[in-house]
This record gives sequence, structure tokens and C-alpha cells, in this order.
Amino acid sequence: MKKLNMLAFDFGASSGRGILGQFDGEKLSIQEIHRFPNDPVEVSNHLYWDILRLYKEVQDGLLKFANGDFGQLQSIGIDTWGVDFGLLDSSGDLLGNPYHYRDSRTEGMMEEAFSRMTRGEIFSRTGIAFQKFNTLYQLLAICVKKPFVMDHAETLLFIPDLFAYFLTGEKSTEFTEATTSQLLEAGKASWSKDILKAMGIPDRIFTEIQYPGTVRGKVMPRLSRSLGIGQVPVVAVATHDTGSAVAAVPALDENFAFLSSGTWSLMGVEVDKPIINEKTLEWNYTNEGSVGGKYRLLRNIMGLWIVQECKREWERGGENYDFGELVEMAEASEPFIAFIDPDHDLFYSPGDMPRKVQEFCAGSGQRVPQTKGEILRCVFESLALKYRWSLDRLEEILQKSLDVLYIVGGGSKNKLLNQFTANAIKRPVVCGPTEATAIGNLMVQAMALGEIGNPRQIREVVRKSFPTEEYMPQNAVQWDDAYEKFLKIID
Repeated sequence: MKKLNMLAFDFGASSGRGILGQFDGEKLSIQEIHRFPNDPVEVSNHLYWDILRLYKEVQDGLLKFANGDFGQLQSIGIDTWGVDFGLLDSSGDLLGNPYHYRDSRTEGMMEEAFSRMTRGEIFSRTGIAFQKFNTLYQLLAICVKKPFVMDHAETLLFIPDLFAYFLTGEKSTEFTEATTSQLLEAGKASWSKDILKAMGIPDRIFTEIQYPGTVRGKVMPRLSRSLGIGQVPVVAVATHDTGSAVAAVPALDENFAFLSSGTWSLMGVEVDKPIINEKTLEWNYTNEGSVGGKYRLLRNIMGLWIVQECKREWERGGENYDFGELVEMAEASEPFIAFIDPDHDLFYSPGDMPRKVQEFCAGSGQRVPQTKGEILRCVFESLALKYRWSLDRLEEILQKSLDVLYIVGGGSKNKLLNQFTANAIKRPVVCGPTEATAIGNLMVQAMALGEIGNPRQIREVVRKSFPTEEYMPQNAVQWDDAYEKFLKIID
């Protein structure tokens, strides 16, 4: 067959890319044609996304394709982070810049929500873990603090849905993204009327829900002419980036766990339907949508955000290191000096992260890491041990053992953390592909175009197309001892 040309726009929490995928029916090849920063903008003590500049980056990526020697473009897919959204008025215009999920306006909103509906009731209806940045608490903050905004809101579109609307003029909500909101009925593609009523959130702002693999619409005529790409279909991929990443896990069978490693670490498994019980509620596991109508039973772990913030703080002081140098510093440092709980509230917000690591260690009665390498090693070891904690509880929820952990995403390039993870969980770790999110995005586009039949075939193509690297566990006794100490720190 003639190669399909597909464009994936993959937005992460700190950068975005336009990735060209070419599929010949058996293998997928990828090429980055556009990259751009994606930093939040702080105005009057609030954090926002620079949404119109980001949309301009989408246009620039399309122009680069049109000006390249690639042939005809068959489809476009967009994935981003979860939970955040824009509000449109009755004319279809944005009411303001979308807030960043780390903005402080949701402080106290979980408690406000629980005064209206209990924590258990919310979880039983949605199956979604409690995070203060969830869409539920963002909307509640608007209803409580700025009700006049909600009075003028006609439509809510999550960030990837908003970009698709800018391109096509069509308003809809993609399933995997919708599930991150904590507003969707568990196991259904419908909004929870009971939660919306209890929170005072108007149901008029929500749109119909589309599953991954659906064509959302075509690029509008005037825009297609100015970009020189034709009226290309825009596909509803798994628009939540973790959903796209998990679609590209190159697993051989069903008995595996995944870890999507980046700014956040998302560890979990795919299940046929949401698992909602006392254990998933107690341990804050979530049931997010997946390709093929399945669900991702997973846990959010703070991830490499802590390392990124350490790097940013040192850069403010004039010391610039690439991530490879940071890993080398950690590898050369003394092991098991101290541990942190990566999910502690102390590490949630930006600002002087090295000091926060030291503060946690001092406050928990541990030896305080002093050098940059010691701080970084403490973070990497703690992440690996938190992965073990999360995997142990995942197996207890499922009542079965999982044979292997697949790590995908940018964090899979961190060989030190990969080896630490294998050591901590005491089982094989298979790493790659690094660009899993864009690959999953592209493969669901191929599915929408009729060139791929199902998620299993997506995994087969990924295995044929991209190499992986395997890590075997080492130093079991030392890591078991470290885990016992870690458990005392996080309890």
C-alpha cells in the first residue's frame, strides 16, 4: 500500500511536538517536524495556558508539513494532558485563557465538594481518584468564586477538544479525556447528572462524547486553504496523552503492568470495566478511559516533575545541566542516604525543589542529602520504591501477579531509573518506545482510517516498528532493606 501520512500533535506539560507518522501497512516510521515550548504563564497569582499561542504552533506544524516534500496528509490527531478546559460563550468564543491544573484556585475545593456529596459517593459514581486539580474541583471553584463566568458559559471543551474545535468548528468531547474529569459515570459515556446537580454545575455546558477512532470533522475550508493542506480529517485519538501512550505499549500478552514515565508517572493495567471498591478508594487508584472501550486502572505518581524542578532551580542560579549530566551525578552518589514520598503535597507546587527534598528528609528524621547528586539519587530511588508500593497494591486489587512492567514515554530513556525500578519491583522491566504517546496517537488515526483493526494490532505494529530494552533485577537484598525503610517514611 501507499504510505499514509498522519500528523500527531502531542502536548506535554512542558513542551509540544508535531510528529509525522508514515504507515505502510506493517510498520510505522516517525519524524519530528515541529517542536515548541509549553510553559504556563503566571498573571496576578494565577497560572494559565497560553492557549492561542499553542494553537498557532499547531498551525505552524501544519505549514511545515505543507512546505515539506511529504505528499498528501491523510489525518490529524491531537493529545494533551487531562482535566484542563476552556469555556466558550454562546457565540463560540473563549471566555478566557484556560487555567493550568497547578493553579491555586482549587485549594479547599475538595472539602467544599465533600460537603455537598461524600467522597465515597463521588468515587462510587465515577471511579476516579481524588486529585485537587480534577475538572470537578476546577468547575466548583468557578461556581463558588466566579459564578458570573459560569452564567456566560455555553460550552466546555477540554484542551485537545478545544484545539480540534479551532481546526474544524465542531464541538465534541473525547472519551479518554472526559474520564479524567471526575464527572463521567463509571463504565458509561455519559455525564453524572447527580454530581453536576450536587455541585451546582450546569449540565448545558457538556457536549456529546466520542470514542477514540472517530473522525471529529475536517479542517475548515478557509483554514485548509491558508495552510495548504486540504480539508484533512481530524481524528478523535485517545486525546488524554496517557491513553495514547498505553495504546502503544508493545506487550506480548495481557499479563503486564505499564508505567507511562514523564513529568507524571502513571502506573497501572488495562481492565474491561472500572474496578470500584474499598481498596481502590483507599489507595486512590483511578479508572480512566482507554482505546477500545477499556479502562486504565492506574495510580498517579508525581514522577520526574521533581527532577525537572530541581534542574529549573539550579538554572536560576546560573548552573545549567542536561538530564544526562543529572543522571550521572546521581549514579556517582552514595546509595540509600534518604527517601522522600514523591506524592507528598510539599512537592506539588513549583519553587526551590532541592530545598523541599532536603526539608522532607530533615522533617522525617533522616540524613539530609547535601550535594546535587545526593538529592537526585534520593529522588530516583524514592520513585523506584514508590513504583514498587504502587505495583504491590495493584496486584492486591487484581488478586494476581503481574509478570513484567513496560515503561514508555520520555522517562524510559533514564537508564538509571529503569534499573532502579527493576531492582525495586524484582521483575523484568521492558523500556520503550520513548515516543509512545505520539505513536499511540498515530496508530489510532490509522484505525480511524481503516488501516488497523483493533488495539491488539496496534501493539503488533509497535513491536515491529520500534526497539525496546530490557532490564533485569539486581541487588534484591539491598533493595528489600531500602523498601522497609521507605515504608516507614511514607506511612
